[in-house]
Amino acid sequence: MENIPEKFRNDDGTLNSDALIKSYTELEKKIGTMISVPDENSDETAINRFRRAIGVPETPTEYPHNDLFDNENIRQEFHKIGLTKKQVEKIYDIANEFLSPVISEILSVEQESNAMSELRKFFGDDEKMREAFIAIKSFGERFLPADAFNELCATPAGIQGVYKMMQSMEPTIKTDSSDMQNLTDSDLRRMMRDPKYWRDHDAEYVRKIENGFKKLYS
Repeated sequence: MENIPEKFRNDDGTLNSDALIKSYTELEKKIGTMISVPDENSDETAINRFRRAIGVPETPTEYPHNDLFDNENIRQEFHKIGLTKKQVEKIYDIANEFLSPVISEILSVEQESNAMSELRKFFGDDEKMREAFIAIKSFGERFLPADAFNELCATPAGIQGVYKMMQSMEPTIKTDSSDMQNLTDSDLRRMMRDPKYWRDHDAEYVRKIENGFKKLYS
């Protein structure tokens, strides 16, 4: 009786069986709610019980989503290795902080490369594209507000639109003296920016420009 804890003794020192039984019952309940860390011998029920207890969702679809970094396969891998929702959120936070700038730069480079490829195809080759850019810049500075010009030239479609606008505004030249007599040196040089001259080398168009200069300076 001397080894019996005081809380299990009656006032007269005898065993308090009711207190002992109550304590044992409470201990069983507590043990029943305790979660043990599974090992290689644990069954699936024990493993799943442990995963739920630490915060692993029941299905991969319950993980938080991230538009830039995650997809269904990634979420399945998270679930396979038993990551919690908070752990996945932390992974996305780290990715946003360290990877977003890199990805943005890669996308920017790729978009720029695609834009140049599209414009190169439109104008013919690198040399013709560079010449067209010079002509477009000169045209834009002369005829368009700076903000509008910069906005239009932000995309390949916009650059092509300015180029077509430039073409539509370029003067044409006739071979008869009555129409040619009012053309100036600036008119003829502006005509030289027309793709029919610098890109297509249209023989008739080139001849008209050459005749215009001859008339001015001969």
